[in-house]
Amino acid sequence: MQNIHLVRELILDQKQKVLGYRLAWHGLSEDGSESEYLAAFIAEQLNDEDEGWLMGDKLLFLDAVPALLTSDILQNLPPKNIVLRLAIEELDDATTAANVKALRAQGFGISVRVDHSSAQKIKAVSDVNFVEVQFTAGDVVTQAKEYFLQKPSSARMIGRPVATWQEFDVCTALGMDVYIGELYLSPRPGAQAMGLNPSQAIILKLMEMIQKNDNIQKIEGVLKRDPAISYKLLRFINSAAFGLSREIQSLRQALALLGYAPLYRWLSMLLATASTSGYSPVLMETAIIRGRFAELLGGTVLPKTDADNLFIAGMFSLLDRLLGVSIAEVLSTIPLPKAIEEALLTRSGMYGPYLALAEACELNSASIGALADSLDLRPQAVNMAHIAALEWAQNLGM
Repeated sequence: MQNIHLVRELILDQKQKVLGYRLAWHGLSEDGSESEYLAAFIAEQLNDEDEGWLMGDKLLFLDAVPALLTSDILQNLPPKNIVLRLAIEELDDATTAANVKALRAQGFGISVRVDHSSAQKIKAVSDVNFVEVQFTAGDVVTQAKEYFLQKPSSARMIGRPVATWQEFDVCTALGMDVYIGELYLSPRPGAQAMGLNPSQAIILKLMEMIQKNDNIQKIEGVLKRDPAISYKLLRFINSAAFGLSREIQSLRQALALLGYAPLYRWLSMLLATASTSGYSPVLMETAIIRGRFAELLGGTVLPKTDADNLFIAGMFSLLDRLLGVSIAEVLSTIPLPKAIEEALLTRSGMYGPYLALAEACELNSASIGALADSLDLRPQAVNMAHIAALEWAQNLGM
């Protein structure tokens, strides 16, 4: 493994759902440097020999150079889930254009990057799935409209960077997909949650009861107040992941079989999925990935209880945005161990640096290397945890 860290960037479709991720190496430009290494890493970690592709229907956008287009490494990746990103100027080369056409015939996606200096080339491109347009500082709305007039009918257009939800709305109204950057961390005007909905209130009550070690009968009584939660619990306990020989039909059986700690963990995920805000899907998926990533980062050196707490810290780190309340208000509703509170409030204490590292890889922060070093985590361990968290979130079935 080389001394570089994996980072990801979100791509949302017009319905604010996660279309896919751009995966790249931190600190390297979009010129496709180390593209073969990245493709090989993705193939090794996410294309299982027995189970196949582990990322569901998500697309992965990978920076590429012309040399990668003829590499045998690509044959280890599922074409329909991989989009190779090239600069539009690279298609001027006849050999590169022919290789792109051949990959398209195999089912691979191709995306070309465009800025204002190369915008005149857009209409002439063929054999590509996506055209990624680069906005400059200023009037993004006007730029988006000008770019879209040149969009080839056979390709989807992706805009970046998009700094406000107003810009997002204009782009998606035109039919664009969007590189979201850090926008998902900003409340969606008119769509954000405004406190707890009834299901979330019941979930928090259940979590509080578990912390108090209330008996199963009391917990079952609260569960029965919300048939949807009860149904989801039974569906979860009867999923293939548990591999039970017979179906569990009783809530009391499910609670006894699951146990308090796993039930608390499941409820923390359910709390995120119960949000009804307009931009909750991306926050929900990010919270789940962040929680699992932090858990895996700490799991190699910390006891299992601490690793479980890291998962909770990661999940709760976006609850303020999912619930429309402050973290302090969340903590007043459901008391948590001091180490989790420190991580949530100031990214300090035992768990804080792990949560901060998971966030840094999510946001392509300059602090990634320093945080990993402070935890004595080598790039290989961080990258493996990152990719495993991505895969786990796609197959959770929440």
